[in-house]
Amino acid sequence: MNPEVARLTELVRQEGSFLARVQDEVGKVVVGQKVMVERILMGLLTGGHVLLEGLPGLAKTLTVKSVADAVDCKFQRVQFTPDLLPSDLTGTMIYNQRSGEFTAKMGPVFTNILLADEINRAPAKVQAALLECMAERQVTIGEQSYRLEEPFLTLATMNPIEQEGTYSLPEAQLDRFMFKVVVGYPNRHEEMKVLERQSGNEKTTLAPQASGAQILKARGICNAIYIDPKVKEYILDIVFATREPGSRKEMKEFQNLISIGASPRATISLAKAAKAKAFLEGRGFVIPDDVKSVAMDILRHRIALSFEAEAENVDTTTVVRKVLSVIPAP
Repeated sequence: MNPEVARLTELVRQEGSFLARVQDEVGKVVVGQKVMVERILMGLLTGGHVLLEGLPGLAKTLTVKSVADAVDCKFQRVQFTPDLLPSDLTGTMIYNQRSGEFTAKMGPVFTNILLADEINRAPAKVQAALLECMAERQVTIGEQSYRLEEPFLTLATMNPIEQEGTYSLPEAQLDRFMFKVVVGYPNRHEEMKVLERQSGNEKTTLAPQASGAQILKARGICNAIYIDPKVKEYILDIVFATREPGSRKEMKEFQNLISIGASPRATISLAKAAKAKAFLEGRGFVIPDDVKSVAMDILRHRIALSFEAEAENVDTTTVVRKVLSVIPAP
């Protein structure tokens, strides 16, 4: 092993030990949902926002709250509703009668972990205000802009079945989410554990296992993790296969089914998420399996399909699976 990579691996194992403690702490409350917890931790390691899509009752909000409790960071939850105003999220200017001046009253977005519950229930103006927070890490109140404190992470939940009183998220905002995690039902064994825990009267209190400073330090180490040029080419091959499916004979059947391929932000997100996966595994270098393991959650919301695809019941999950099966790993 390259000496620099060996040094990085040792550093990752030393500085990343708190992540296992955070996972164990969250496991005291949340049963299963390993992928969801892992993606949230990857978001903390990379600064990437996470969109959680799933049916009601699948512990999306509980998981986010539990991760927030297991790290010593500020947490705010905002329930998105059709009558929500941008100022309810970002804050507003308040007139002070004593001084005769306007002062800024900070909104709930001034936090480290923001839970945007049922994000698709808020109208366009609220989404635009949130997009500034996600993209620029800043908030504009009146004529003044305020920087958000790092680490800052938006975790949003969305119900896929209810369409009444919901708004489609703009493509630009979807692209700002590093991950879109589709949350599924627990298996029978996990649901039995949930049942047993709920039948007890004891309330579990989680203790912080990491500080914001530790997360930021780990983020710097994560960013330095080594990616071989061949793995970088592999990432590019995956992304370009979604943009130019006709260039590969195995993908020609998807040529008329994909209207918009993955953006350059998908390329960057694949690299960052693969590094975070390697960090969680205690490695100072990325392997192709790291890229494969995160590709679905990185790409599924960044590919737009044609009407022909809808007619043939082809979804983005099918497309990503096909891409991963035809692109050879180095």
